[in-house]
Amino acid sequence: MKNLFYIGIVGLLLFEIANVYFIMPMPGSQRINSLDLAYFLYSWRWAFRIVFGLMIIAGILPAVKQSKWGALIALVLVAGVGYAFNFRMAADHMFYQPGSVQLKAGNQNMVKPDREILGIEVNGQAKAYPIQFIGYHHQVLDSIGGQAVMVTYCTVCRTGRVFKPVVNGKPETFRLVGMDHFNAMFEDATTGSWWRQANGEAISGPLKGDTLPEVFSEQMTLKQWLALHPNSLVMQPDTTFKEQYTKMSNYERGKGGSDLTKMDSLSWHDKSWVVGLTVGNKAHIGGTKAYDWNRLKRERLIQDELANHPVLLVLAKDNRSFFAFERPASTIRFILRNDTLINGTQLYSLSGRSLNSGSNLVRVPAHQEFWHSWKAFHPETARY
Repeated sequence: MKNLFYIGIVGLLLFEIANVYFIMPMPGSQRINSLDLAYFLYSWRWAFRIVFGLMIIAGILPAVKQSKWGALIALVLVAGVGYAFNFRMAADHMFYQPGSVQLKAGNQNMVKPDREILGIEVNGQAKAYPIQFIGYHHQVLDSIGGQAVMVTYCTVCRTGRVFKPVVNGKPETFRLVGMDHFNAMFEDATTGSWWRQANGEAISGPLKGDTLPEVFSEQMTLKQWLALHPNSLVMQPDTTFKEQYTKMSNYERGKGGSDLTKMDSLSWHDKSWVVGLTVGNKAHIGGTKAYDWNRLKRERLIQDELANHPVLLVLAKDNRSFFAFERPASTIRFILRNDTLINGTQLYSLSGRSLNSGSNLVRVPAHQEFWHSWKAFHPETARY
């Protein structure tokens, strides 16, 4: 019977480690296709714990009789590992949502103007969410223009997305559960399905294959955003997380606190920056393309065609704010002068708004991302 005790101890130790290993950035864990196994282990976690726990209980007396200290050390070890992996290394115990989301007008805002933000405009209302804050929280729930939004950011992928937190037509809440292929995953409270941050797709669970509705967002400096949206509200820091925000202070410049978040200054390496565009039917090859950040900094204005859509990718003079648009026709060419787009006599702001009497430019979703992330979740992507 004492063998049951030690089998239960070893089994519980291995289970608790595996239950976290496959969904956290541990050596080798994010480069294997283990999502189905990870979801199985997580879904049946209490069954595993009960079985191994019963084995421990059944064999504990013979084990104690043979070696009281050996049995005690084994119990302390399994308790310590269980606590560490479930309360210290669990994603939602490492990264918390803000206690409240406070936003202020530009003239009352305390966020520095050179900070990068995710900006959203819905039904005439504009709001800015500093990456320094949402990069730590991973998700911030808010409402804008009468619409609920879930503002997300994954620092290990270096990309932000905004979704409507609605599943099957009903409001939903999510918690950070871990990551897959270095991308944050959220679990919905109703079905326990796991959702990928990079594209809002349910990748495990009852809702596998569904996607969250995405809300158009843009990444730029706060100064640039307020120049284009002077009436915007700006998310303010939650003082509870001052230390965590401080650790994020250099992230935007590519100087993250770990190898997982640092930038590779060379092009087309795993940690190189790209801007990814998706237009038309993304299921077709050519519907997505990645643009090297170093090249964009050199050229500032890239005019291309993507899935038979003429597109325009622009970098502002601050070298950090970027914008993408559809060109009205492949024959129409633009020049960039002092952050103004010019096509003949037609002038446009970087928001695509016509500065004379013409029509506004159609915006295209554009996301800055690490190259390893973009190619992992857009395997059909082309490279510019």
